[in-house]
Amino acid sequence: MPTEPLDSAEAAQETAPEASAPAEAPLGPVCFADRELSWLQFNLRVLMEAGDSAVPLLERLKFLSIYQNNLDEFFMVRVGALMHRALLLPDYVDQKTGWNTATQLRRIMREVARQQETETAVYRALLRDLDAAGIEVVDFRRISKVDESIARKVFAEFRQLLTPRIVDAEHPMPFLDNREPFVAVLLRKREKTNLGLIYLSRLPACRVFEADGKQKVLFTDALVRHFAPLLFKKHDVRDSCTVRVTRNADVFIDENARTEDDDFRASMQKLLKKRKRQSIVRLQILGKPDKRLRELLDKYLKVPEKHVFLSSVPFRTGFGSLLAATPEMKYPERHSVRSVALRKGDYFRYLERNDLLLSFPYQSMTPFVELLYEAADDPEVVSIRITLYRLAASSKLAAALAYAADQGKDVLCLLELRARFDEKNNIDYSEMLEEAGCSVIYGLPDQKVHSKLCLITRKCGDTVRYITQIGTGNYNEVTSEQYCDLSLVTSDTQIGRDAAAIFEALEQGQPPEPTEKLITSPLAFKPWLLKQLDSEIAKGSDGFVSIKANSLNDVDVMEKLIECSRSGVTVELFIRGICCLRPGLPGYSENIRVRSVVGRYLEHSRIYVFGKGDTQRIFIGSGDLLNRNTQRRVEAFVEVRTPETRRQVLEVMEAFRRDDVKGWDMQPDGTYRKADAPQGEDSQERLYAYFSALRVAPLPPEKPKRKGLFSFLFN
Repeated sequence: MPTEPLDSAEAAQETAPEASAPAEAPLGPVCFADRELSWLQFNLRVLMEAGDSAVPLLERLKFLSIYQNNLDEFFMVRVGALMHRALLLPDYVDQKTGWNTATQLRRIMREVARQQETETAVYRALLRDLDAAGIEVVDFRRISKVDESIARKVFAEFRQLLTPRIVDAEHPMPFLDNREPFVAVLLRKREKTNLGLIYLSRLPACRVFEADGKQKVLFTDALVRHFAPLLFKKHDVRDSCTVRVTRNADVFIDENARTEDDDFRASMQKLLKKRKRQSIVRLQILGKPDKRLRELLDKYLKVPEKHVFLSSVPFRTGFGSLLAATPEMKYPERHSVRSVALRKGDYFRYLERNDLLLSFPYQSMTPFVELLYEAADDPEVVSIRITLYRLAASSKLAAALAYAADQGKDVLCLLELRARFDEKNNIDYSEMLEEAGCSVIYGLPDQKVHSKLCLITRKCGDTVRYITQIGTGNYNEVTSEQYCDLSLVTSDTQIGRDAAAIFEALEQGQPPEPTEKLITSPLAFKPWLLKQLDSEIAKGSDGFVSIKANSLNDVDVMEKLIECSRSGVTVELFIRGICCLRPGLPGYSENIRVRSVVGRYLEHSRIYVFGKGDTQRIFIGSGDLLNRNTQRRVEAFVEVRTPETRRQVLEVMEAFRRDDVKGWDMQPDGTYRKADAPQGEDSQERLYAYFSALRVAPLPPEKPKRKGLFSFLFN
């Protein structure tokens, strides 16, 4: 399962108190869990996939790598934001739990340390299973002569890229790059003890070779530690360890400090440079350094003890791709199915009569790209408008937009430069699209534009027609093969008018006002959602709410869901990650069920279902139920109306309802549990079979229009 990046520039805002909220929610710690601990619970579920023997061996290794990468980003973004808040708002108390920031940080570190024990156990089990499969990680404590000889040759190859350095009065401690490992060495010369450093940033994490009938994995840091005496020949090497720092990534543009003439793109480039030199929020030490080496690291790095973690698991475990794998070691190869067989020129004709729903990664994103090319070549198309948040490194969609601009279409791209850790990629694309002739604008000063919205406008005689696409995930061909998302394309006239109004507001630097059929945040979505929940509350035990999202922590929404439960409404919440609402509490949330699915693909779609039977309403959109989505982002949602598209969305919800293989049920105390006796229902396997079987056939050729007498005579 790939990972979805954490938010960054919004992290400080997310942890800041809400101006309109009371000091403490009435339901308080009884019903609500801490946001950060809830996220750590999600990451623990990822780690449990690495420990699940039913998962193919190398996929388990990948899950371990994802767990580690997730935790890196958690420290960079969330812990960094909390440390900033502790300095700026020392008296702040969390609205949901009643904890101050110091308590939050203390509990986070305690939980991370607890999970580290689980990570060690999972890694040791993986080593045993790898060894049984003929894959051995070289251990220099008991290395064979053959492996020693090969290791020496590899070290000789790496030697020219290694720069050993001694830290002393004449050679101050150098800057340590974020997440780059280095070897720390305790050196002794005469009566003097010094710290030695060896950078590994220009070297691969490991080298794989074959010996004794096995595949051998040789970690570079272990190799360098073993041969460190050859690098410090005039010193006695007493001890060594591998060290890595994680730096705070919680940096954001101060809008109040910018002048009207400041270029936003240039400001973002300055911000990226600033991020690289932020303070250390975590120090990881691989190995068991002796007391003196620890003292030297503490002296030069000055990391608080509670932010220092000793580990026996390598920092980078994503070496599975380097191994020769047998089929049973990996998931069966699977590609998105090309389910839409429309030819160029068919799309507009098809969409005039039908809505089209695409489900990624089960179905291919290619039809949407082809729709853009058809729009580029259609003489009736006058403009294309699109919001872009994350793009693939080599984006076919961006190429289609550039082609449309070259064909004379008015192409507007709203590129959100503040997409966390994709800022540089988006800056580059903003320049490329401008050079191609597209108009490029950026997100709003106070809100990120996170909506997935595209509008194609056609001038057909005296009539203006629209094709509108509304999605739950990014326009990224790479992640569309890994993230589970939905994309609806419709020719509904009113939806097109609503989309035009939204783009007009964004072009003028304003959050969109409420529209008729498209629901947008930050102004309309939350009031609309609370109104929908009130409608179900009025039905009592006949009410029904089913929501699939990635995260939930908005207090107003959670309180309304508890009100639903108290009124007898059945509430299903399929929340992949953060869920701050505890289900199953008598008198509060006994009618609420929370389930998280962690599997091969990253669950990413957002679906909202209200009611039952003929009156049931179904919506999809780009936003979760975090404060950032309901209050500080521009999101877009739409109702799914046609029988075929409704049936497809409800199939997704039913698959989650029945998943007892990859589904984890949240307990009243905030922990998660899998089914004791699963019946073999895997939602992602079911949905792959369902969506890959759906087909949109080519349209028959258009019949030529009959010519009248006037046309006949003059032709």
